[in-house]
Amino acid sequence: MALGARLEIRQGQGLVITPQLQQAIKLLQLSNLELEAFVETELERNPLLQREEREPTEAEVEAPGPESVVDQPLDRIAEDSARADMDVSHDEVSPGERATGDGSDAAAADAGGTVDWSRAGKGGSTFEGEGDLLESRVAREKTLAEHLHDQLAVSGLSPSDAAVASVLIDAVDEGGYLRADLAEIAERLGCSLELLERVLGVIQGFEPTGVGARDVRECLMLQLMDRNRYDPAMAALLDNLQLLARRDMTSLKRACGVDDEDLREMVAELRALTPRPGAAFGGEPAQPVAPDVFVREGPGGLWHVELNSDTLPRLLVDQRYHARVSTKAKSDQEKTFVSDCLAQANWLVKSLDQRARTILKVSSEIVRQQDAFLAFGVEHLRPLNLKTVADAIGMHESTVSRVTSNKYIATPRGMFEMKFFFTSAIAATEGGEAHSAESVRHKIRQLIDAEAKEDDVHSDDRIVEILKEMGVDIARRTVAKYREAMRIPSSVERRRMLKEAV
Repeated sequence: MALGARLEIRQGQGLVITPQLQQAIKLLQLSNLELEAFVETELERNPLLQREEREPTEAEVEAPGPESVVDQPLDRIAEDSARADMDVSHDEVSPGERATGDGSDAAAADAGGTVDWSRAGKGGSTFEGEGDLLESRVAREKTLAEHLHDQLAVSGLSPSDAAVASVLIDAVDEGGYLRADLAEIAERLGCSLELLERVLGVIQGFEPTGVGARDVRECLMLQLMDRNRYDPAMAALLDNLQLLARRDMTSLKRACGVDDEDLREMVAELRALTPRPGAAFGGEPAQPVAPDVFVREGPGGLWHVELNSDTLPRLLVDQRYHARVSTKAKSDQEKTFVSDCLAQANWLVKSLDQRARTILKVSSEIVRQQDAFLAFGVEHLRPLNLKTVADAIGMHESTVSRVTSNKYIATPRGMFEMKFFFTSAIAATEGGEAHSAESVRHKIRQLIDAEAKEDDVHSDDRIVEILKEMGVDIARRTVAKYREAMRIPSSVERRRMLKEAV
């Protein structure tokens, strides 16, 4: 067979994401601090971009601008998550953007419509530099807060208890101490002080030992209890640390009821402990967290949702300067540069505008879904996932995930990251109402607690069958995960324990 070169024409379809669309997608997941840094970079790079520095008029101060207010009954927030001049049509997507198969990401890069409030944008026009960012995140040490949140994820706490634990972990400083008043947190979250004490006890069982303590005495006590060395004499020593600081050994012996040798051993044990259990973890410079969205209680059971305009830098395209420099551009290279700057500036302004609209839509739906939490407290936090929010507002899950990353909502109960409002749920069989993860864990514990003899021990597969008969659609690996999180032994170990007990 002869070999030769030839030309062929083939027609096919491919998925192409333009640099502009990449930028719009990346803008969604940036925090307001990263957004501000990006805006500064773009202002330096693009001569046609400028910051809107004008002071608002008296009329504008009295009348909220288009970005400021969403005030609607809870049952309409999902449908009208923004005012009329902020509504986004899901049909305003170019054919090229529809080809991505992700309507929300495409909508986030919508170039249509006029923009009268240009704000925000950070992330660069391409994904260049993301590799360096990833490497820096991997290379740096894990912070104490990240370490505690990792343990919280596998603690087996109910969604409401896990939400409380998340708030408490955020109040732990770099040394490992809880720097918050429990009564104040209880009032803010609308839960009992007993619940906070119980959840704090769980956190104090995390590694490193001693974390979550409210003072040095409690920190040392937790470490001694972990070593099984907390006895009445040690308790007396911890109650009299001021005598140890003054080296008043005579008074210490009398207070602890021990002799010289015992006291020396006790003091040596105390010095082997660490008064700052969190010091072994990496730290980050403290940065102020500004909310991206405000939620305020309005009259008649309404929730007032608005963007924080302070975190949305206002950008304008300098059309006058463009007209002046475009007439003076002589070479093709100069004309191309001016044209590219104008196109990038217009696209950036519109992408930032759409970013703000998307954040407002997502946060408004979160408020609608979690109105019971806002009204009654953390125990009324509902199971919620990304898909529920995405379906309600006509966006893709990936877009909702990007929007809720590093974004914060200020509510009457405090400021929370948007991820805080998402809790897990277990699907029901035959299309019934979903079960919360905590209720399923409770059912599993009830089944295992009812085991009275070897023949009654249920394997994980048998538990799956029983739960499906009760209307809970759950996988075996999920049952095993919940059982291990509750520190319940396997069926083999439980049979052995029951046999030994007999």
